[in-house]
Amino acid sequence: MIPSAILEWETLPLLVVLSSFVPGILIMFLREEQRGARTALNMAGALLKMILVGLMLLGVASGLEYHWRLEVLPGFHLTLIGDALALLFVTLSAILWLVTTVYAIGYLEGSPNRTRFFAFFSLCVTATTGLAMAGDLFTFIIFYEALTWTTYPLVVHRGSAEAIRAGRSYLIYTLTAGTALVVGAVALSISAGTVDFVAGGALDPEMVRAEPVRFLVIFLLILVGMGVKAGFFPVHGWLPTAMVAPAPVSALLHAVAVVKAGAFGVVRLLHSVYGIELATHIGAAAVVAGVAAFTIVYGSVRALTQDDLKRRLAFSTVSQLSYIALGASLLVPFAHIGGVVHLVHQGIMKITLFFCAGLLAETLHVKKVSEMGGVGRRMPLTMVSFSVAALGMIGLPPIAGFLSKWYLGIGGLEDGAPWVVVVLLASSALNAAYFLPILKTAWFDEPNSRWRDVGRAPPWEADWRLLLPALATAALALVSGLFGHAAWSPLGWTLLIVEGGWL
Repeated sequence: MIPSAILEWETLPLLVVLSSFVPGILIMFLREEQRGARTALNMAGALLKMILVGLMLLGVASGLEYHWRLEVLPGFHLTLIGDALALLFVTLSAILWLVTTVYAIGYLEGSPNRTRFFAFFSLCVTATTGLAMAGDLFTFIIFYEALTWTTYPLVVHRGSAEAIRAGRSYLIYTLTAGTALVVGAVALSISAGTVDFVAGGALDPEMVRAEPVRFLVIFLLILVGMGVKAGFFPVHGWLPTAMVAPAPVSALLHAVAVVKAGAFGVVRLLHSVYGIELATHIGAAAVVAGVAAFTIVYGSVRALTQDDLKRRLAFSTVSQLSYIALGASLLVPFAHIGGVVHLVHQGIMKITLFFCAGLLAETLHVKKVSEMGGVGRRMPLTMVSFSVAALGMIGLPPIAGFLSKWYLGIGGLEDGAPWVVVVLLASSALNAAYFLPILKTAWFDEPNSRWRDVGRAPPWEADWRLLLPALATAALALVSGLFGHAAWSPLGWTLLIVEGGWL
């Protein structure tokens, strides 16, 4: 039994942020050969974050709400909150940081510059958890921009000309977006006098209705700032380019950090700043829905033509992320449930796919779909994990992705928007068109000479530190679907968020 005094600590949100910040700073001072100390700091930070997040989950489930505030400048505060919506994202980040840390330790064994990598790896997660618990738009922006600068060294980690070009593209996109975000936030603060995140919206409805054009323009500025990291068309170009980064970075970018920060920001903008009814009234929600629907189809179409496995997965991310925004932009609770829970479901399925892509590249030197002939016979556990995640992305039951699409479809019908179902069906058909050929090639085609002559695979197919995370997240995707309505599942917690008025 945990004492209530511990659950009531107001500093728990700050401690969650510091649990990865402190290890990240300490790792910077380690020498490259201090492998044991670096691993210990990484794992200690990840496990401590899990414990602290677990305490906050227990507190929120029992009716507590966390609020920590620090005055940075007169009239300007750094605000962290621990409501149910924030904790959904924070919990995802904490769990996936732990498994990605294990994966990265194995993946980068013997590689140069590991100290730099793991220092910024921890700082990246710090920025992610900070923006997840941001209590207002300005605090969100601080961590949002910190996320840009802490992920840049990870994108360019290999130091090749291709990596430097990818990093330059990433900075151009994200810094331009950051400028739009800051301008929009300042304009909102001047016009409305508040940038707080409040369930149901913080803006005065009468004020917004009196000047709908002004507040729509402000909304669009902020949306552009968040849409770049969320991978919206046409500002998604950095995402496939960034696939030059190591597999653990790709997994982090697509499932835990950058893209999820953008998608989560859109949810906060619609529901915690404007409020969905007000956003619908001024046409802002319709803009998000239209852009999201187009991006869903566009990303899937582009994925069809990619032979490079990681680029195919990247365009899949462009498509899948917009499910979150689409659900958040509709008026009805069913759609909100589908959109918000996909924040988690997409994360655990997509990180599995990137883990498996890294396993294939490291063990068999396979990086293209056309090179994957028969790999399922050589690496069956890896391809079982890949298959579970891929089928979940398509939306087949009982894997987690089915629940997201089911709630989104029901929400579209309830909202009087049957076109949502058409978009979901088209997306699922396209998902099948670019995932099923991979599975057919891997399981049923003759072994490809590209990898057939590679030496004997290590025991259990690969280094256990690479294989175990992939198996764990694939199992999590399956369990989250099979036991979707359990109180402890992502869907169960999302139901609590929506039904409890946290959104």
